[in-house]
Order: sequence, then C-alpha cells, then structure tokens
Amino acid sequence: MKNMKKLLYLSFLKFRAKLSGGRRKTVSANPLFKRGPILSIALIAALCAASLTGCGEPPSNASPAPPDPSQPASQTTSQPTNLTVFAAASLTEALEEIAALYEAEAPEVTFTFNFDSSGKLQTQIENGAEADLFMSAAQKQMDGLEDGGLIDAATRRNLLVNQVVLITPEGSEKGISSFEDCLTDKVTLMALGNADVPVGQYSEEIFTFLGGWDAVTKKASLGANVKEVLSQVASGSVDCGVVYSTDAATAEGVKVVAGAPEGSHQPVVYPAAVLAGSANAGAAKDFLDYLGAPEATAVFERIGFTVAE
Repeated sequence: MKNMKKLLYLSFLKFRAKLSGGRRKTVSANPLFKRGPILSIALIAALCAASLTGCGEPPSNASPAPPDPSQPASQTTSQPTNLTVFAAASLTEALEEIAALYEAEAPEVTFTFNFDSSGKLQTQIENGAEADLFMSAAQKQMDGLEDGGLIDAATRRNLLVNQVVLITPEGSEKGISSFEDCLTDKVTLMALGNADVPVGQYSEEIFTFLGGWDAVTKKASLGANVKEVLSQVASGSVDCGVVYSTDAATAEGVKVVAGAPEGSHQPVVYPAAVLAGSANAGAAKDFLDYLGAPEATAVFERIGFTVAE
C-alpha cells in the first residue's frame, strides 16, 4: 500500500516537471493551461482512490472465511445426557454413591439405574430393553451378550472382584460356623440365589465341591437376587444364607461366619461393557472410565470390593 502511494506521488512530480520545463514558474493565465495541472491532480487522486479500493483492507462487513474442515469441531457445549445403567444388585450401594460423585463433576449427566440379578438383566437386554451400560456379577451373562453381538466388545473390561460368604442372623444361637455346617442338622432352612443369579451359581459350585449340593437344595429358600437372600437372613426367616461379602458389609442384622472354601468356585469377577445399541455410547464410556478412577475405586474398596487387575 505504501509503495503504491509512493509510486503515484513520483508520477505526479514527474508530470508537473514536464509541464514546467523543469523550472519553477508562475502558471500561465491561459484557461487551457490553468486547467491542465488541476486535471492531472484530479486524475492522480482518482487513481489513488482506485488503488485504495483494490489494495486496501477488506470492508468490515465482508463474509468470514469458511471453517477449515481439517480442524475439530468445538466441544465446549455439553448436552444433557441420561445414562441407563443395568447393574448387578450387589453393586447398588457403590454405584449410587459413585454416581453422586460423578454428577458433581459432570452435571450434564444423570443416571437411571436398573439393579437386579445379572441373569434377569441379561434377559431384559436380549429382549430389547434400552440401556447404555451393563455391569454383571459374573462372566457368564456378559459372555452371552457378547456372543449375541449386544455389547461393544472393545469396551469390555473386568472391574471388580468379590468374595462369597456364609451369613447368619445376628444373634443366632445355631452354632453355624462353616459351609460344611450347612450339610448337617444345624441348618433346617437356608437362603440361596436361584439358578439365574450369579451368587446362586457360585453357591452350587461351592456345595458341589463339598459333595452336598443335593442335600442343600432340599432345604433351600430361593431368592431372585442377592438382596432377597440377604433380606431373608436379616429377617431371621432362615438359619443362614450365601451372599457376597460386600452385601454383608452394607447390611444390618447379619453376621459373616465363614468364607467359601478355597478353590470351591470360580473367581467372582464383575465385567462391564457399553451396549452395542447405546444412544449415548461416548458418555457411557466416559463413565466406565471413571469407575477406574481413584475417587470411584475408593468407594468400591471401602464397601469391600477388590479392584480387578
């Protein structure tokens, strides 16, 4: 821009010198010559104006440049999201506490929980129930959903480990102190999870290991999930029951009298995965990642879970 102005100015000086013959002189009174310099100045002014229009800054109302498609879109605006989580009943207390912590950090996210036996949740998902995240108390149910293409297998991970324990009503005088006692006349009625409940499946493994599954089934009161088993024992309606250590730790009115014999059952591992049909897959994976964060693992461990390696 500065170079253009300089060039125009030099052209003007050269033109004026040509008119004056190279010497300073008074302009002639002849009207023709009187108008000559004025016309030349007007011409130069017009050229300057044209230069400014062609070479100057763009008008303030010019349209902005189109966005660069190679750059990521802005993600500063978070949309409200409700995550539907299907989780084993034994995770109730831990997940409700962790969800409150997560909502404080991500206020745009809310939760709808469906806590029940892992087998029942699996069936609901297979029948078309809409959910974003599934957390099972055993591998069997997660395996079934993966085989059916109903989870995002890339997100599947083992989260937690639990223990199977034998509990009695607090203050019981039956003298029950081991799983082996369940095979004796010390136990008249005991609470177990039914066949589609992981804790019921672990119970079958334990008593089969001890050689007394058939005897135990004759005095079993079945629960639809581990919380029902726990409730039967706490109410004193049965002599004992088999639950997870975490359920016993968060309940009142029960006492842990024994852990399952070593090697008597498969490890109690809790897998989790985002469902393949999730409408909020990104948010579900973020929450799944958070379950491995220090804030969440502290809650799990306080209740009695061990974080899976």
